Amino acid sequence: MLPEQRLFLRSDAETRFVRLRPLTQLTILGVSTVLIGWSIFATAVLFVESMASGDLRAQQLQEQANYEARLNTLATARDARAAEAASAQARFNTALDQVSAMQSALLASEDHRRELETGIDVIQKTLRRTIKERDDARAEATALKATLARQTGANHTDAGHMKDVQATLDIVAAQLGATASARDDALAQAANAEQAADKATLDERLLVQRNDLIFSKLEQAVSTSMAPLDKVFRSVGLDPQKVLAEIRRGYAAQGGPLLSLPPSGEKQGALDTGRANDILQKLNTMNLYRIAAQKVPMGLPLRTRFVYTSPFGYRSDPFTGGRDFHPGQDMGGAYGSPVYSTADGIVITAGWVNGYGRCVMVQNAFGIQSLYGHLSQIRVRVGQRVSRGERIGDMGNSGRSTGTHLHYEIRVGGKPVNPMSYIKAASNVF
Repeated sequence: MLPEQRLFLRSDAETRFVRLRPLTQLTILGVSTVLIGWSIFATAVLFVESMASGDLRAQQLQEQANYEARLNTLATARDARAAEAASAQARFNTALDQVSAMQSALLASEDHRRELETGIDVIQKTLRRTIKERDDARAEATALKATLARQTGANHTDAGHMKDVQATLDIVAAQLGATASARDDALAQAANAEQAADKATLDERLLVQRNDLIFSKLEQAVSTSMAPLDKVFRSVGLDPQKVLAEIRRGYAAQGGPLLSLPPSGEKQGALDTGRANDILQKLNTMNLYRIAAQKVPMGLPLRTRFVYTSPFGYRSDPFTGGRDFHPGQDMGGAYGSPVYSTADGIVITAGWVNGYGRCVMVQNAFGIQSLYGHLSQIRVRVGQRVSRGERIGDMGNSGRSTGTHLHYEIRVGGKPVNPMSYIKAASNVF
């Protein structure tokens, strides 16, 4: 298989040869085979590792792209909900503007009705005065006739008698002429008064129809606006009647934002005061609802981009891995994002709380408390009164936390409830 070989090496001066024995050839062949095999094996290992690392990197990039796409989808959905909430608020403000305009038109129509009633009273007084003057003229004519009869006696001469009769007739004729003129004037005034009364009656009928249309639109607008407000408070477990009663007690000294018309058991001209007072009462109730909505922690405490990271309820603890109860809603976002109060209230906690880190707790109305945990900075102090939408802190990672987020918690009677019920209810108000 491997016969002896000779390699001749020739130069200008001499020729030499090298003898390759079979064992030497076998050794060279074995070493070459080992080197070539090792090179092929090492190249294959490097190629496989390169492909594996490329697949892992591609998988990581794909997962990152999917996560970013999910974040963008959630942000788009949140922006859409925010746009819907803004649209609902705009519709609510438009309805309030229409109600205000209709109320102004209603008051203007009442003023016009009062002017018409004043005109009718003046016409009626003029007509009664004219009739009285006519009756007085007739009575005076009768008295003149009686005087004439007494003055025409038998002891007068014919010439004197004729003279007295002529004088009397002249006086009677003058009085009758004046009476006839007064009668014609009275009849003309009566006719004008009758026409004015007919016109006033027609105007009042038209005014009644217009007021009825205004009332119908007002009642429809108020009913349409009241239904979602009533639904909002029921959706978060609050009795609307108790809420309104508590707000009325707090604002009793101000007398309410709207004034009712004077009560009456019947219609005053063309204005149905009963319906008007009912509408004004409902408008007052709507205003009380608006005040109550500012005192209930509804809506989001964040206005920047964020994602819901951990919901309310039982979950796997991120530190121990065991099953525990999560009393709030976690929202992940950028470090330092502003955190806003979701309702009016008084700050009862503003400092470090075990488990929550830097924490702010606000006492709201109706026994509700709102809590904001894991803050990087607190911007309020204990005892401070805050309003809905006022900045109270910044998002952070303090306390028992695995990353930057806000722990948002709502408690009713000291017990935590699902904050998402209050967040979703805000879409029907704001």
